[in-house]
Amino acid sequence: MLSYIVRRIIYMILLLIVLSFVSFVLIELPPGDAIATMVNQWRQSGRAVAMDDIRELEARYGLDKPFHVRYLRWATNLLRGNMGQSIIYGQPVARLIGERFTLTVCLTFATMILTFMIAIPIGIYSATHQYSVEDYAATTFGFIGQATPNFLLALLLLYLIYRFTNWSVGGLFTTRYAFEPWSLAKLVDLLKHLPVPLIVIGTAGTAGIIRTLRATLLDELPRQYVVTARAKGVGERVLLFKYPVRIALNPIVSGIGGILPALVSGETITAIVLSLPTIGPLLLEALLGQDMFLAGSMVMVLSALGLSGTLIADLLLVVVDPRIRFEAKATE
Repeated sequence: MLSYIVRRIIYMILLLIVLSFVSFVLIELPPGDAIATMVNQWRQSGRAVAMDDIRELEARYGLDKPFHVRYLRWATNLLRGNMGQSIIYGQPVARLIGERFTLTVCLTFATMILTFMIAIPIGIYSATHQYSVEDYAATTFGFIGQATPNFLLALLLLYLIYRFTNWSVGGLFTTRYAFEPWSLAKLVDLLKHLPVPLIVIGTAGTAGIIRTLRATLLDELPRQYVVTARAKGVGERVLLFKYPVRIALNPIVSGIGGILPALVSGETITAIVLSLPTIGPLLLEALLGQDMFLAGSMVMVLSALGLSGTLIADLLLVVVDPRIRFEAKATE
């Protein structure tokens, strides 16, 4: 098992190196750069910008150097823990990411826990009571949940809540607490705003897990080992949770690694609609402004989290499924 983990970590490091180069190329690929974008905005606002000022800005951020020099300098600083200075915000990248990363992770884990708590029992019940009224209701919810765009659901909830309660639930904090240090009152204010993002972001995930777990469990229940265990007198509840459910959880556990990157990449529009101070909108602004230091660092952080999550998911699969544990030992 130890050699398996070491191999995976080595693969992760190599993959991160490749991802850093690909990310740098893709962000640098469009014509222009962050300095050109800033200069255009200044000139549109009527501000005069001299060529000497532009050259000074390019020299300050290293944009006057060749491509390979800029990449090596950025990658080296990143390895040292220095993410650089954001061009469009004029602040350290580490501070900008840190301000939104904590809220993003908290929202992700809260959504994940709520999703699993709701979806797994419903999926198991739906599979063990096939073609019942409850099964049809869960299947219908699964179709509707996956077919409804999250941003549309967000707009609908915002309108309905404001229409009937005259209360705006956008964002994670009211204006009063948005920039204040953490306190009990700010925590209570956060809890008041959490239900809507949790419902909006968790709906599609809950629907997907219900359908996946139901389909996988229905495929396992008729298998010979289940029939044999039942014939030998194993209790139905013990039989269900000891074997078929553990195997049916494999596709769900394997998807844990992509939860945070999926939240950032797939829920950016939803975050903009709900005014959520998460990483998604910040990454979008960095990409539109071609801020290499901010966008590249965020992509690398998300890539590292995704790969780490995949490793954790693989280790959980070894715990959940004895067959995978046997294969892992056989390869050592």
